[in-house]
Amino acid sequence: MSTIDLLVIFSYAMIIMGLGWFVALRSKKIDQTASDFFLANKSLPWWAIGASLIAANISAEQFIGMSGSGFSVGLAIASYEWMAAITLLLVGKFFLPLYLKLEISTIPEFIEKRYSSQLKSILALFWVFLYVFVNIASVLYLGALSIQGLFDLPLIYGILLLALFSGAYSIYGGLASVAWTDVVQVVFLIVGGFLTTFLALDLVSQGQGAWNGLVLLYEAVPQKFEMILEPSNPQYINLPGIAVLVGGMWVANLYYWGFNQYIIQRTLAAKSLKEAQNGILFAAGIKLLLPLLVVIPGIAAFVIVQNPDILASLGSNALEYAPNAQHPDRAYPWLLNLLPPGIKGLAFAALCAAIVSSLASMVNSTSTILTLDVFAPFSKVRPNDKRLIQFGRISGIFALGLGVLTAPLLGNIEQAFQFIQEYTGLVSPGILAIFVLGLFTRFATNKAAIFGIIFSTALALYFKVGANGWIASSLFPSLPFMHQMGITFVGTCLFIAGFSLIQNQGKPDSKGFHIQALDFKTGWAFNFAASILVLMVGLLYWFLRD
Repeated sequence: MSTIDLLVIFSYAMIIMGLGWFVALRSKKIDQTASDFFLANKSLPWWAIGASLIAANISAEQFIGMSGSGFSVGLAIASYEWMAAITLLLVGKFFLPLYLKLEISTIPEFIEKRYSSQLKSILALFWVFLYVFVNIASVLYLGALSIQGLFDLPLIYGILLLALFSGAYSIYGGLASVAWTDVVQVVFLIVGGFLTTFLALDLVSQGQGAWNGLVLLYEAVPQKFEMILEPSNPQYINLPGIAVLVGGMWVANLYYWGFNQYIIQRTLAAKSLKEAQNGILFAAGIKLLLPLLVVIPGIAAFVIVQNPDILASLGSNALEYAPNAQHPDRAYPWLLNLLPPGIKGLAFAALCAAIVSSLASMVNSTSTILTLDVFAPFSKVRPNDKRLIQFGRISGIFALGLGVLTAPLLGNIEQAFQFIQEYTGLVSPGILAIFVLGLFTRFATNKAAIFGIIFSTALALYFKVGANGWIASSLFPSLPFMHQMGITFVGTCLFIAGFSLIQNQGKPDSKGFHIQALDFKTGWAFNFAASILVLMVGLLYWFLRD
């Protein structure tokens, strides 16, 4: 890192820290309430919601993990981004109206209103466990991995640095500090990401420009641009053909974007339903562009390491941390090391923005659930706003600390992004089934939902045994994990529906919601923009079908 790179990184850090603390101190002056701290006083405009959604979503999982998958798999991994754009539209049209109508503050609170306090407590603790030991830990690990590649800094120091930076403003300032800093983070993220892609493609073309580099990339490895993989492809097990369009990917996406606290919390803090839906549209549009930032660089790195002429021009030092089949997640940090002074600092700031914004969101949402869904209901004395905020800050520190202790244990993962998707997929089908049946049917019962979770987890583990080859037997089929999720989701829906109908003898459950078509009515502007986005996704898959 040159002096100018360090100045750029320092300036970025000061801007984020200064803005985060400015928002936090302003909230303190106006006698901050629990609503201010956990939901930004429900005052966020659409552009802040959209930017915050992207900042919370894009992290080291994407920059490091998806670039690594781009190196190994190719553009097919972009299905997670492009299908997410359509998923966001569904969330905006069908889920948000019901959430805001119910005036909930957390996703577990919805479970309480629809099912029971018992199930709410079970799922609240599950989400805390998932956020701390999978999400926070993986973001810290992958972020520290990138710092190690650039500064040769021991992994644990990078983990501590990221934890301190993200926690310094998010734990004190709450969602308002997180959301407003996210607006700035997204600017760094997009500008720095596009510069990295541009220069990586220029390197592929050996100075002939980014467009020529993209053309050469396609000509050199056309197999890396296939969106629908054939069964003969060695990566079919991770992205099984048409299942990315009509199969298990819908389970992963609907669970993540529709029922994930650290994502949906931004929309719950909107000024109005219209502002929330416009924010969803904004985020969906950005999702279409993200593969250019997080997947194309990985494919470019693959071509560069396969080309002796380009490698020779980079010098012998470039080979030391070069990505390979065993270490694909080195692709993005390695590319950053090849950037010129100044640009390298900006690109690293973009990576930091992605990591820090996601960490801040995860920590804030973990503390929100612990405070509002665990501490407040079980407190002997009804806590006031001051006590809720204090507990929120303490629980945020606790969650971040556990993430720091867990992160170094993830060091043996080959493709981090695939790992996160696969192991989240053990539980997401059952939770999605509970929410979908709870939202859109009146007959699903609390007892059926509890036994449905048990059934779903058992079925998912059954498929996992076969997929991992833990027991060599025809009784345990080896299926791609997307197929596992799809079958588990459908099976769990049938189980809950059957159990509920038998239990209530076909009668509606007493906690079932009364839903009207009017609840899902959206304006012409939303419908028009959504139609354009769906058309663009369809065209992308059409042109990249072979």
